[in-house]
Amino acid sequence: MTEAADLVLLDGDVHTLAGATDGTGTVTIADEGESADVQEAIAIRDGEIVRVGRTVEIEHLKGVETTVIDCAGRTVVPGFIDAHTHMETQGLYLVHADLSDAASLDDALDELDRQAETGREWILGFGYDESEWPESRYPTREDLDAISEERPVVAMRVDMHTASLNSVALDRLLPDLPADDVRTADGEPTGVVVEDAATQVWGGSDDSDAETRELVTAAIDHATSLGVTGVHEKVRHSRAPRIYRELDRDGDLDCRVRLDYWSDHLETAIDVGLATNAGSDFVRTGGIKSFTDGSIGARTAKLFEPYEDLDGTGSDASEEGPDDGRGQWVVEPDELREVATRAVDYDFQLTVHAIGDEAIGAAVDVLADTETAPTARHRIEHVELATDEQLASMADAGIVASMQPNFHQWAQPGGLYDQRLGEGRRKRSNRLRAVLDAGAPLAFGSDSMPLDPLLGIHHAVNAPTASQRLSVTEAIRAYTIGAAYAGFDEDRLGTIEVGKRADLAVLSESPWDEPDGIDEIDVVATLVDGSLVFDDR
Repeated sequence: MTEAADLVLLDGDVHTLAGATDGTGTVTIADEGESADVQEAIAIRDGEIVRVGRTVEIEHLKGVETTVIDCAGRTVVPGFIDAHTHMETQGLYLVHADLSDAASLDDALDELDRQAETGREWILGFGYDESEWPESRYPTREDLDAISEERPVVAMRVDMHTASLNSVALDRLLPDLPADDVRTADGEPTGVVVEDAATQVWGGSDDSDAETRELVTAAIDHATSLGVTGVHEKVRHSRAPRIYRELDRDGDLDCRVRLDYWSDHLETAIDVGLATNAGSDFVRTGGIKSFTDGSIGARTAKLFEPYEDLDGTGSDASEEGPDDGRGQWVVEPDELREVATRAVDYDFQLTVHAIGDEAIGAAVDVLADTETAPTARHRIEHVELATDEQLASMADAGIVASMQPNFHQWAQPGGLYDQRLGEGRRKRSNRLRAVLDAGAPLAFGSDSMPLDPLLGIHHAVNAPTASQRLSVTEAIRAYTIGAAYAGFDEDRLGTIEVGKRADLAVLSESPWDEPDGIDEIDVVATLVDGSLVFDDR
């Protein structure tokens, strides 16, 4: 007699996304047609998918104690895996001031003013995007002094590469900040800092295990409500890895976590014996993360040609900056090569941030040279302005393009990319179609800008130019099996197949039926390892 299932999903529109690997195990995201394998029902036992088929077949696996989820014709897809995110940062948005909806500088200041009423010592706000404001400038120390002249006030830009500080925060932190990353006017700090200084700023407020747990759990609840069942989390000087492991130990972790440690943790990771892919079913060590350049929003992405909106000094006309108008190296290529060599000696995967075309070229040169490139699945994060030659080299070396389709929110005419890069480079930014056509592995993440896979899929399907645009199936595969592949997880996650873990998302509508409105589709249920972790049916 066949053993009963623990849980069954019936009467669904189940898109398995199966068949996305070739004979070598390499994920093949590109698909000429739409989702080919559509079923109706799923049976789950001990967190594993044991049968996929028609409802009438799966009903035979119901037992007295079987939980039944009637999907009522709704679409079921594999759980989304966010291949590049910052859960602590996402928690900051949820716990502190969320500036992402601010339509002007005054809106952002009003939100910070409301946050001041909470009584926290540090008044923190996250997610502003000045490119959408009429003022089109960063907040300054004078702006933030109006919020408080007694408590530190910090506003972080959406990309986390730029921070604005009031005078109190500057007085506390300035002595320890790298001088080259502190913007000045007439020799005085404006309150705006970038890159390493910005990182030190948002990590400089008081924290604790309790606060980190509050941030992480808030972020996980938010993520699962959006169908996210796994994240590749970038961590640096953080208590979060310990919190994740404690939650896992106690059976309270509702999302799989892959921890990518910044390169300044490399020697510690070696000393304590961490290794890529080691860990539990829910918390695993990922790769070693390094950088090349900064961001387009902060004008620190490293470009072959100068930014469109600079005055030739490397900054906008109101601020003094150290560069030549083409961005800056956060990690010099020679230093990156040293980090890569050391990491590869200890069998670590590498995950390298590179946005500008010059920076991507440097990252490709380093990663393609490592002897383990095809099997280590080294990754370049963002890959925003890659050339055709760079994409071909990535494909040849098996380097994963870990990209953020939601960045197309800035690729519309008149948007941030137009402002910073001009029309020509705007049109060749984030060329998702070109990545697939080149044959490079593609994984999607959000970078928490914002964390929302369906929004990212919407942008990928409805991107401005053909070279940026994917089909619905391709976009969803990049956020499921593509991200699983980037984390060496394609054998257990990323598709709905017998033998894989039951990580699933149930959607209110079909993205294939509503390609122009994918961002308006809701997630109504999320399952992780066969457990219902979000239910809004």
